[in-house]
Amino acid sequence: MTGYLIRRVLWIVPVLFAVSLITFLLMHAVPGGPWDREKPLPATVVRRLNAEYGLDDPLPVQYLRWAGALVTGDLGPSYRYRDRSVNDIVADGIGTTAQLGAMAFLLAVATGIPLGMIAALRHNRLPDYAATLVSIVGIATPSFVLAILLVLVFSVTLRWLPTHGWEGPATWVLPTVALAGYPIAQIARYTRASMLEVTRRDYIRTAYSKGLRERAVVVAHMTRNALIPVVTVLGPLLAYLVTGSFIVELIFSVPGIGRFYVTGIGERDYGLIMAMTMLYAVVIAVLNLVVDVLYAYIDPRIRYS
Repeated sequence: MTGYLIRRVLWIVPVLFAVSLITFLLMHAVPGGPWDREKPLPATVVRRLNAEYGLDDPLPVQYLRWAGALVTGDLGPSYRYRDRSVNDIVADGIGTTAQLGAMAFLLAVATGIPLGMIAALRHNRLPDYAATLVSIVGIATPSFVLAILLVLVFSVTLRWLPTHGWEGPATWVLPTVALAGYPIAQIARYTRASMLEVTRRDYIRTAYSKGLRERAVVVAHMTRNALIPVVTVLGPLLAYLVTGSFIVELIFSVPGIGRFYVTGIGERDYGLIMAMTMLYAVVIAVLNLVVDVLYAYIDPRIRYS
């Protein structure tokens, strides 16, 4: 296991290099630049800004300078927020984004897995149809659409919850539910399919034939074996929730890094775009490694050499 972990960690380095290089080239291939405004700046001002930030250097020089700074922990300047570095922006917002993502993940797991299990155990009955309907609607509904619907119902019509901010539990509810909608549906679908496959196995029929109660069979024999495909999607879903709450943060004015990423893309803020993309890539790579390690603990038959 130790050798496997070392190899996987070492493989993360070329993956991050490829992600950074592709993102860097695509950013500079898109028409426009960080100084484009509705009212164009004078050419002399643009030349001075390019010289000040090194944007008039060849692309290989710019990339090597950025990569060298990244190794030392310097994410570079922000072209949109001139008085703040990218490090400051990430440091101020990453905690809020991580909190929102973690709460949405816990809600998705606590709701999606039981929903999928109920659907599988009551296959082709009313609970199964209801859970399948919830899954289909959840997968088909984007988070920003769900966010708008939640605002219309619980804020505008019922006036139960606030529509913006991040100042206490009342302001956490709507963003968390909006962000967790798709993961709940995805987890429920995978759990249902995995549980249905497990229920047809010979050892499940043997357990029932021995007179074991349904609860004992589900807990001791079904759940653990059905969790492997579910765990596969939990890693990418957690990465998406922790770092991918861009539109939801923008709608509810959550002071996380997601809304800065959205504005950074629109303003061609190269430093912010690179930092957010690399953060997402690191989280994905690490969580995929964690998922692979969890396989060995969930299923003793899986071993890495």
